[in-house]
Amino acid sequence: MSLLAEERKKRIFEIVDHLGQVKVNDLAKDFNVSTETIRRHLEELENENKVKKVHGGAVKVESPPNELSMFEREILNIDKKIIIGQKAASIVKNEEVIFVDEGSTTLQMASILKDKKDITVITNSFPLAVKLMGYEEQKLFKGEIIFLGGHVRGNHFRTSGSLAETMAKEFFVDKAFIAIDGIEESAGITSYDLDKCMLSRIFIANSKQSYILSDSTKIGVRANYKIELLSEIDFIITDVPKPDHMGINEAKWIQG
Repeated sequence: MSLLAEERKKRIFEIVDHLGQVKVNDLAKDFNVSTETIRRHLEELENENKVKKVHGGAVKVESPPNELSMFEREILNIDKKIIIGQKAASIVKNEEVIFVDEGSTTLQMASILKDKKDITVITNSFPLAVKLMGYEEQKLFKGEIIFLGGHVRGNHFRTSGSLAETMAKEFFVDKAFIAIDGIEESAGITSYDLDKCMLSRIFIANSKQSYILSDSTKIGVRANYKIELLSEIDFIITDVPKPDHMGINEAKWIQG
């Protein structure tokens, strides 16, 4: 069988998609080309996120789960999220400047933040900003609210992208509170949204202390995009004790 490179790549992808895996030696024999040629095709397909290379061949790339909308996330594990969010807010001191990431768990911080004196809240979360504005109108909140402009993700009620990142880089804060989709010892903290990852990295880098908010359903989960390694994070706030397999400092783990 003699095919042009692009035709071979297309056929290889079809085989992987159908069988779930392929071997370099088998493909080289089937297409009557060298193993080096097949490896090059597999590398190109991996760069296109169509296959995942493994030793001696390649396997099918499984479709990642879609990130739930803000409303869908808000009702899941709500009891845990309230405990974690309120614990996080209790750590904030009067007159501090903080980043609060978009998320259904970070949103639970609002009811406690309203009682803090002279704090500045910098956020990309529409729901959090609206809640704090409501408290401000009722004269229950007397701090400052700074909203990061940028590309609007309507389904998640947040901003992200280069404009939000540029604005975030201008601030240096006392504490950053980050929402995530997964936390695993080897992968660190991860998300299903690349733009969210980029913004979260800036929050972490530009804060004196970083706090990750994660309910127990996200522990041991690896989402598609890495935000940071656990070594770069100061604290993790969650609803369960630290698992024995999670090799991080016990002092970093805060149970709500």
